[in-house]
Amino acid sequence: MTDGSTTEDQILDVREEIPRRRHELIEQTYHDLAPGTGFVLVNDHDPKPLRYQFEAEWPGQFTWDYLESGPEVWRVRIGRPEKQA
Repeated sequence: MTDGSTTEDQILDVREEIPRRRHELIEQTYHDLAPGTGFVLVNDHDPKPLRYQFEAEWPGQFTWDYLESGPEVWRVRIGRPEKQA
């Protein structure tokens, strides 16, 4: 794929979830990732506050790549980097 995601990436579309459940689902999906894998978050707004939360809780332990930036849909690939030797 040319957009930064891979054919193996799980898609997590939270647009239909109630707001208080969204972060829980996203965090659980991130924690379930194996090193070197990722998922594509689909949201109805820019998840910038979520990125700040990730930076505070897991600095240097994730990747964050915008694949689509609105105005109706945001798609972000969130990954767990390979462990460093």
